[in-house]
Parts: sequence; C-alpha cells; structure tokens
Amino acid sequence: MKILVADDSKVMRQIVIRTLRQAGHGGHDIVEAENGRDCLEKVSSEQPDLVLSDWNMPEMNGIDCLGALRAQGSQVKFGFVTSEGSDEMRSRAAAAGALFLIAKPFTAETFTEALDGVLG
Repeated sequence: MKILVADDSKVMRQIVIRTLRQAGHGGHDIVEAENGRDCLEKVSSEQPDLVLSDWNMPEMNGIDCLGALRAQGSQVKFGFVTSEGSDEMRSRAAAAGALFLIAKPFTAETFTEALDGVLG
C-alpha cells in the first residue's frame, strides 16, 4: 500500500508519518507532497492508495486538490489531517468525497479509528 502525505510543513509531514507508524501502518510506502499542486501531480505519477492531506496549503489547498482529483476521475481514497475540524469543514470534506477529517492535535488512536475501515 502506498500513502501520500501532503502538507506544506515538513515537520508536520514527519509527525503524520510517525503517527501512522505508531498506529500500526509503518509498513506502507510513504510519498510526500509539499502542497496541493504537488499532491495532484504525485497522485498521477505515484498512484497512491490513500492521500492524507492538510487543508490549508499554498498554491492549492487540500479541498481544491480533492476537487481537481475527482474532476479528473481519480477515485483515490482521500482524508484530511488538518488543524481545523469545524462542522462546516467536515461537511465540505465529506461532500467533496473525503472519507474522514482528522483534526490536530491527533494521536495514534485517532489515526487507527479513521484508517481501520479505509486501509482494512
């Protein structure tokens, strides 16, 4: 399984990757993207099974990236790991096709709950 982690903060990408490992998902291939545009390109080139994306990023934000992926016909599994988890954002994420939204601060248990049904 290949997981693409998209966040404009390298430190946050490392935290997400470490938390994935703590949640028992350390055996997967991990690819990193530094913004939504990079993520969009890497979904095409890397063919990940799952995208974990920040919401607020320069060049292209996460929700626009998800919209662009769906417009291209991509059905890649997509979830948000972001600092905001308002009801409005959760609704927008779900309407756009995201499977989950994990709000920071998060724990390995939060990842386990969100990913168990997704990664099987």
